[in-house]
Amino acid sequence: MSSAALKIARLNANQADFSQHLDALLAWEGVSDKAVNERVEEIIAAVRSRGDAAVVEYTARFDALEVLDMAALTLDRARLELALERISPEQREALEVAAERVRSYHEHQRQDSWRYTEADGTVLGQQITPLDRVGLYVPGGKASYPSSVLMNAIPAKVAGVPEVVMVVPTPRGEINELVLAAACLAGVDRVFSIGGAQAVAALAYGTESVPQVDKIVGPGNIYVATAKRAVFGQVGIDMIAGPSEILVVCDGQTDPDWIAMDLFSQAEHDEDAQSILLSPDAAFLDAVEASLNRLLGSLERADMVRVSLENRGALIRVDDLDQACAIANRIAAEHLELSVADPEALLPKIRHAGAIFMGRHTPEALGDYCAGPNHVLPTSGTARFSSPLGVYDFQKRSSIIFCSPDGASELGKTASVLARGESLTAHARSAEYRIKG
Repeated sequence: MSSAALKIARLNANQADFSQHLDALLAWEGVSDKAVNERVEEIIAAVRSRGDAAVVEYTARFDALEVLDMAALTLDRARLELALERISPEQREALEVAAERVRSYHEHQRQDSWRYTEADGTVLGQQITPLDRVGLYVPGGKASYPSSVLMNAIPAKVAGVPEVVMVVPTPRGEINELVLAAACLAGVDRVFSIGGAQAVAALAYGTESVPQVDKIVGPGNIYVATAKRAVFGQVGIDMIAGPSEILVVCDGQTDPDWIAMDLFSQAEHDEDAQSILLSPDAAFLDAVEASLNRLLGSLERADMVRVSLENRGALIRVDDLDQACAIANRIAAEHLELSVADPEALLPKIRHAGAIFMGRHTPEALGDYCAGPNHVLPTSGTARFSSPLGVYDFQKRSSIIFCSPDGASELGKTASVLARGESLTAHARSAEYRIKG
């Protein structure tokens, strides 16, 4: 692309048509088209009926590999340990630091069972148990993210999941040693070098080699996302993620180059990623725009960043930080930076955000890799009702009810009245049998 000036949208929150502009900016339709859905359904049906043979065929076709059976697509624990030895000492140390921080943070999320006893001896409570087996999808080839392995596998292990099964495609035989090393550190138990809808189907329904899991987590392309949606109900899934997003609220006092690079950090994910800045300082917005133009050429993915910023980016003037918070809640961004003098003062006003980065020295990039909190976050406004991936996503809750004779007698009277009101006679009589005469 040319080095022409970046054409990023400039909006004012008080302009008459601001709501329409913001809606258009935020609009994202990630639903698969009919052709993708049909292809995915065909692949799932083939894997369900023919198991390993179908997985091997699709892997050979889509990943350009010459494989005859699943043995060639299975990586054992020794291979993961070899990857840990092969990476550089600097990479290993970085992975180990990140893994320990992620593990330490998620230890705080672990929930315990609880119960209480009422005066008549009735016991009520909740039993927490981990899922039996979880599947982790990891993108393969050059677009590999070892950080995602840590963020998905470690919370599952902290939750107590006995077995984590990872699938990662190796197109044209490209194996990312960092990904395998991360799997080793995160405690992944089994790895299959398969991907796409066929890998999702294998995890959801099981094959001769791939064990059936209870939940599938991890990002993927449109075929993976479509397959995850299709198998939901057979297994649990984490979420259907949209493009990555960053929303920065700045009072105008942070170095404009810092803010420009923070906006770039999401735009370099892909052309559909979204980067938005809110500030009450018009001169600061000008300075950031100048920084964006000056620094853009220094990026490896400059062309991709330009498309992202010109199609979905914006610099928005607001009256004050209160108005910025109101707009932030409307956007409900995946990543929200509060790059202001007193972020604690704004925090109570923020209701909807995947992760909140506080202050000028907390760029979103630290959260992606090593701060500790999970980087698997709700996108496309779903932070209004969704939360980051965590230990709680790998634990189940079962209610515990133990009635004493006296408790059953008293509860039976209430249940009888309500059951008969619903014309459910057997319910009523079942409860009435326990009522003391």
